[in-house]
Amino acid sequence: MPESKRRKRTERRPEELTAKGNQPNAVWFKPVMFGLMIIGLLWIIVFYITQGAWPLPAAGSWNIMIGFGIAIAGFLMTTRWRS
Repeated sequence: MPESKRRKRTERRPEELTAKGNQPNAVWFKPVMFGLMIIGLLWIIVFYITQGAWPLPAAGSWNIMIGFGIAIAGFLMTTRWRS
């Protein structure tokens, strides 16, 4: 039986371990991911608590979309997260 057939499914070849897609994320990835989610949430909370006076008064209700956009950027990063 060929060597590739005898390998267990959990074993990886050395070339698979060095492939770019199989390496864990950089150290900064997880803090940035969670940071974006938290900043987006805080943006929306501050907007509601201050009744639109903060963070950007000129943006008005668009502050909600800005907060969601920041949070969604963090959530999209979760699709690329590898440990």
